[in-house]
Amino acid sequence: QKRLSVAIVAAVLLLALLVGKLWLSNRSALQNATAPVATLTTAAVPVAPTISEKSIAVLPFTDMSEKKDQEYFADGMAEEIIDLRAKVPNLHVPARTSSFYFKGKPTKIPDIARELGVAQILEGSIRRSGNQLRVTAQLVRADNGYHLWSQTYDRDLHDVFKVQDDIANAVVQALQITLMGGSVSRRAGGTQDLEAYQLFLRANYANQQNNKASEETARGYCERAIKLDPNFALAWAALSYTTSGLTLLRALPVAEGNERARQLAQHALMLSPDLVDGHVMLGNIHRVYDWDWAAAQAEFRQAIALDPNDSGALQNSALLAATLGRWDESERQARLALVGDPLNPDVYWVLAATLYRAGRFADAEATYRKLIELAPEYSWAHEYLAKVLLAEGKSEAALTTVQQELEEADRVDVLPMVLRAVGHGADADAALKVLTTKYADTDAYAVAMNYAYRGDHDLALQWLERAYQQKDSGFIEIVGEPLFKSLVGDSRFKAILRKMNLPVRDDVAD
Repeated sequence: QKRLSVAIVAAVLLLALLVGKLWLSNRSALQNATAPVATLTTAAVPVAPTISEKSIAVLPFTDMSEKKDQEYFADGMAEEIIDLRAKVPNLHVPARTSSFYFKGKPTKIPDIARELGVAQILEGSIRRSGNQLRVTAQLVRADNGYHLWSQTYDRDLHDVFKVQDDIANAVVQALQITLMGGSVSRRAGGTQDLEAYQLFLRANYANQQNNKASEETARGYCERAIKLDPNFALAWAALSYTTSGLTLLRALPVAEGNERARQLAQHALMLSPDLVDGHVMLGNIHRVYDWDWAAAQAEFRQAIALDPNDSGALQNSALLAATLGRWDESERQARLALVGDPLNPDVYWVLAATLYRAGRFADAEATYRKLIELAPEYSWAHEYLAKVLLAEGKSEAALTTVQQELEEADRVDVLPMVLRAVGHGADADAALKVLTTKYADTDAYAVAMNYAYRGDHDLALQWLERAYQQKDSGFIEIVGEPLFKSLVGDSRFKAILRKMNLPVRDDVAD
């Protein structure tokens, strides 16, 4: 099955999850994890905070190299500076996913600043020739275009870490922020091996493609980086994430892939116990594969304690809360993630899924539409929006929507129900046959939903038992799923929930 894991998103969702990959998740927000739930004015757009003068967005650096083959390096430069910037107290820095949303788009600086809620923009370029590196950076006020600071660095490639630190500290000084200790600190779990670092950047760049080929490429880069520097904890966490992604994409068996991802995350934490990404990754495995809610919660709490503003930690914690039917808590944490990462499709996914299962269908529809606006080809977005439209009684719109889902495996999970809703009974039966024959080993949970929708409780429960035995990750979405509403009073359904240590309710949308 291919249900959320964020982040992954946030993880794994958190694929695209990640899309701010878990090991490059950024550390910025304006609120803390105990803030109250904001009143929902429009479901898709969080209430905009007042723009602070101590706020900055770091845009992707431009590759000015002659062969234009250093984009991965230019992206990595911006990502590292985002991470360094985000460690400064009282400085608001939107996460990588949101800042990189504008990459390649002809968007004006004031518009970018308004979308991201910042007063300043840092932009730059890199030019690499052999081992020679030129980095240019400038800090610009968004409202009037005034240059607060600019600098060009001509250095040997081996000085790249020093250049990143210099830029980060220069920006802090330009914004007149006083730091405890006098300088920006680099994140835990890194490396000083230049070749290993470049392989790590290549892995991250490959992972943005979110398909089997790119994940395999990323895995190879991570393994080579680790071979060069076995103590490179971030590379171990990245390899854990990539392994989890390959499992989600069915390139690795469920048990093998998850166990391997667990070992890799544990090793990353052994090397660097305070590595937020390692705790997020391990917590996600506990949630998606182990179904050990207490262990998952402990890892996410540890990650949030280490960095209360980490988008990946907040997303995954929100998903866990939704798994347990804690709708208010899930919404609150998703909205906190949006403060620091306002254009991250993964966070909108988490929020929309929570609103849907809480029974707030109109809000969920608006949020899924915002997600599709941000990322039109986002996996599962059209499939899940179709479920919302079905719940709202908009069956024709649901059919149009689900047909836009790119992958058959995702489309066919919902298509039989939608076809049945619009009165195409024979086509619905044919679609269900495709689902039960081609995807029985991976999508048993979806088959159960289809039989529940048809009112065939016995077959629905049989397929749920099969999904349970297969460790189908769809089970993490069972609490509150409207399509199982007809089963909530059945003692057999309640028994399945108890086996999962999930709350047993009489109303799925309370």
